[in-house]
Amino acid sequence: MKICLVTSFPPSRDALNEYGFHIASELQRIPGIELTVLGDEYSPAQPELDGFSVNRCWKFNSLNNPLRLMRAIKQQKPDVVWFNLGFASFGGTPPSAFLGIATPALARATGFYTHVTLHQLMETVDLEDAGIRFPLLYKWGGVLATHLVLFANSVSVMLPAYRSVLVEKYGRGSVYVRRHGIFSARPEYPDLASRGNPEHRILAFGKWGTYKRLEPMVEAFKEVARQIPNARLVIAGTDHPKTPGYLQSIREKLASRPDVVFIGYVAEDDIPQLFQSSSVAVLPYTSSAGSSGIAHLACTYGVPIVASDIPDFRRLADEEGLAIDFFSPGKINELARRLSDLLQNRERQIEMAMQNVSAALRMSMPEIIRQYLRTFELRRELEQMRSISSLRKIPRWMPMRDLLVRRTARKALLRLEAAATDESASAAVVAGGGPEVLYMARAAPAEKHRPTGTE
Repeated sequence: MKICLVTSFPPSRDALNEYGFHIASELQRIPGIELTVLGDEYSPAQPELDGFSVNRCWKFNSLNNPLRLMRAIKQQKPDVVWFNLGFASFGGTPPSAFLGIATPALARATGFYTHVTLHQLMETVDLEDAGIRFPLLYKWGGVLATHLVLFANSVSVMLPAYRSVLVEKYGRGSVYVRRHGIFSARPEYPDLASRGNPEHRILAFGKWGTYKRLEPMVEAFKEVARQIPNARLVIAGTDHPKTPGYLQSIREKLASRPDVVFIGYVAEDDIPQLFQSSSVAVLPYTSSAGSSGIAHLACTYGVPIVASDIPDFRRLADEEGLAIDFFSPGKINELARRLSDLLQNRERQIEMAMQNVSAALRMSMPEIIRQYLRTFELRRELEQMRSISSLRKIPRWMPMRDLLVRRTARKALLRLEAAATDESASAAVVAGGGPEVLYMARAAPAEKHRPTGTE
């Protein structure tokens, strides 16, 4: 199967680049998948990541993105064009964002199978809180943009509530629920011995400045530090594109506080150590723009979570089983109390850590990708069935009619057998066989049924 993945992609630091990287990493491991990443341009130029075929064919805020992407897609002729996006993935201005979000519909209109992994809904975003100047205009633009997204052959969202919104409000499109998943083939057992020894590190990680603001966290930490002298606040991440200079302003205000550390952008290789050494991850958001990648990273390494009591975080706790202690958004005293109570309760820390690791085990990236590929394979099987049906309508007196029917049916049967083996291997993963079992099981049918070259 040949897949084009449209996503921001490292070394780019634009939104969703980490998620795009982990999708691509898993796809690269699967025999029979030929992957090309259609990534975003960035500066300054850096070497591409080893092992990936990347075509930098679009640019954030460019109005030419649909034309450039369509040119690249036509050159590749993929079986699937997979878009990993949010509503602002292609631009921070309404024209560039809207034209970019229309690209999946354009790709389908030209005959390509398109799938969209949609990380947010306009209906769940607090536009005023996100710093939007004309929220009513954006709301109507968001409705139109959502209609365009639903023109794709299929769409995946990350929470059941999101699917309900699309089904009930828009009443169209083929919409699936696919969990966000953890950024790993398997979670890591939490390094409990290093937490609180010699210091309790409170991690605040994100793109800061809009609905993710640090002022409540900083004020709450003053009270936490008074009660727990070995507490440290670690602020990681970068400015939100709409609020350049925000982090620097906070850093200047806290220049005299040695117990507050700013570490900036975190490279992929540094993420495990950052989370393993943290006693708690804090999500002090005033609203949300989708399923939280930071919350899922915390699960990967068994880190307890303290988060604002907003609908999306409640859904993560209820639907995915995440261990989250909630506080009312903007309530500084309540946040300080939650953090202090947790850092002074070792048993609660261990309980939350193990619950989050258990949740992570149920949504490893190989399992999430298997669900996507099964959807794509089913689509190919349906196309094969349709082609057999259309061939049978050819008059029997036509030359080579029976030969064409037999050859098409044989190809369809081979694909069905491969899909059945894939399902058996996936069951082994769920039963505890591990992702390597799935890899080995997939490799066998790929070799067995590939007479020459690559499928």
